[in-house]
Amino acid sequence: MVWEPLDLRHAQPCPCAESHSVFVTVVAYSERMPVFSSPVLRRAALGTAAAGAAGIGYASLIERNAFVLREATLPVLQPGSASLRVLHISDLHMTPGQRLKQAWVRELARLEPDLVVNTGDNLAHPRAVPSVVQPLTELLSRPGIFVFGSNDYFAPVPKNPLKYFDKNHKRVHGAPLPWQDLRAAFTERGWLDLTHVRRDLEVAGIKISTAGVDDPHLKRDRYDTVAGSPNPLAELSIGLTHSPEPRVLDRFATDGYDLVLAGHTHGGQLCLPGFGALVTNCGIDRSRVKGASRWGAHTRLHVSAGLGTSPWAPYRFCCRPEATLLTLVAGPPERPITDTGHGVSESEAVAR
Repeated sequence: MVWEPLDLRHAQPCPCAESHSVFVTVVAYSERMPVFSSPVLRRAALGTAAAGAAGIGYASLIERNAFVLREATLPVLQPGSASLRVLHISDLHMTPGQRLKQAWVRELARLEPDLVVNTGDNLAHPRAVPSVVQPLTELLSRPGIFVFGSNDYFAPVPKNPLKYFDKNHKRVHGAPLPWQDLRAAFTERGWLDLTHVRRDLEVAGIKISTAGVDDPHLKRDRYDTVAGSPNPLAELSIGLTHSPEPRVLDRFATDGYDLVLAGHTHGGQLCLPGFGALVTNCGIDRSRVKGASRWGAHTRLHVSAGLGTSPWAPYRFCCRPEATLLTLVAGPPERPITDTGHGVSESEAVAR
């Protein structure tokens, strides 16, 4: 199901300046094009350039602002439990001038979730903390848990897109961002920072055991600080990580967590129809780049495609920016686990 709090048909940002620059680029390119001996070849080349410019215009001006709320139902609660509504938001990558995104996020409070989960990468500008906190004001009054990502700690920097295909490329960090101010704003309103801590809480009458790690993308995860089975008195266990790296997911699954939430991937950000994401920007496979899946015999994984992009790569194609409302429901009694020989990373998609 898809539910959109705002009618985007009447809320698109003015594309005048950007579309003009794209047009100028195409014209300038066409004026510098080699002289083809055949008019047919020249028209084909101009058509290709125009189609490319139109695609860039759509990805940067329309789809990256076409925010959508997705819904999924996950059977992770104990038999007989009442349902629990969890709002998963991630990867805002907010800058002060992104008024449309801020207005859309503010509307999410109308969902009245039981629990809010934020899996990081909120910031994309040194002065963006108010631009994140103000739209979240009403949601901050609800129970919430969070961890941070790399772009809460460091500003984004220009990057060659081809580096995303090399998992071992050298990472360059931008200027430090005011993550301490953001953390203070979240915790002062009652949200729990799960960075390398375990917390027990009760939400809507359901006892929840939670734990989280710092961003594995930066190799800051220290799972040993939270290792071990969740509180046996809890009716639900949730693990948080910004980047869904298999080494972290395997540990949560081995410890018996019911649900792990992550972000970071942007759902691939640039996807191809019929093929999907080109890259995941982490260690998971493309089939798990966004949405819900099974990680191991027991644990469910949900990866958010996120609401933003880096300011240096402001494009999305076939991958709309999103938040997700998860309805957690009681699952059937578990059958005895049989070792398949595939390890804990064997997964099966359960919702998209």
